[in-house]
Amino acid sequence: MSAPGRSGAAEGTPAYPGAPVLAPLAQRYCGAPGVIPPEASGVAWAMPVVLRIERDAPRRTPLLEAAAEAALAVCLDPRSQPGGEWYDEVSTWITGRIRKIARRARGTHWEAVQDLPGVTVDEDGAQVRALVPGPVDAVPKIVSRLQIEGTDLPPDSPPPPPPRLPVIWLNPSVGMTVGKAAAQVGHASMLWAAVRALTEAPHFAVRTADPARWTALCDAVQAGEAVAVRDAGFTEVAPGTITCIAI
Repeated sequence: MSAPGRSGAAEGTPAYPGAPVLAPLAQRYCGAPGVIPPEASGVAWAMPVVLRIERDAPRRTPLLEAAAEAALAVCLDPRSQPGGEWYDEVSTWITGRIRKIARRARGTHWEAVQDLPGVTVDEDGAQVRALVPGPVDAVPKIVSRLQIEGTDLPPDSPPPPPPRLPVIWLNPSVGMTVGKAAAQVGHASMLWAAVRALTEAPHFAVRTADPARWTALCDAVQAGEAVAVRDAGFTEVAPGTITCIAI
């Protein structure tokens, strides 16, 4: 897999054809997959991903699909591009470690986070709001009060993914809470868009692979036909674990 051209490169080098803010991610993935850069300016940054989980909880699969689309939508938003009001925050985060922290919200707390900079996606009645990244020790109080624990939902039984949609396949041998999985599919959608130089966020299907499909997906990653998310191992899974693959 060859890396897309660099944004703002020297004369004679093609400009990055996708969203400029994603160029460092594409270059990093194509050049040295699995290499984790240092935190930006020595400070841990993260994108808060808020999952709407009311007492009448949504189904797991649509919630994960909304999470994948919301994280990417923030990155591809015009406000995240050079000159936009979110560019400094998003670009600082992307050039460091791509960390996401999923939290759950309901009722008035969900309504409150709608006033914070970010993008809300509704996928078949499941709603997720991805917020503009920032230092983890400086999140708004509205967000810091939201619970990280308790973001699990029972497995559901979605139909086969629709044709012509990119699919994010979860590793069948790795157990993850819905909060952890939401962060991972958000990583996958960003990588998919970065290496394919997209400027608009597509819809994604999210499914759990069976073992035979997972083996084939890993082969597709080696062939440059798919992108893999290798986890840093901060929570729930061992460092270097491939949590999901987009194809």
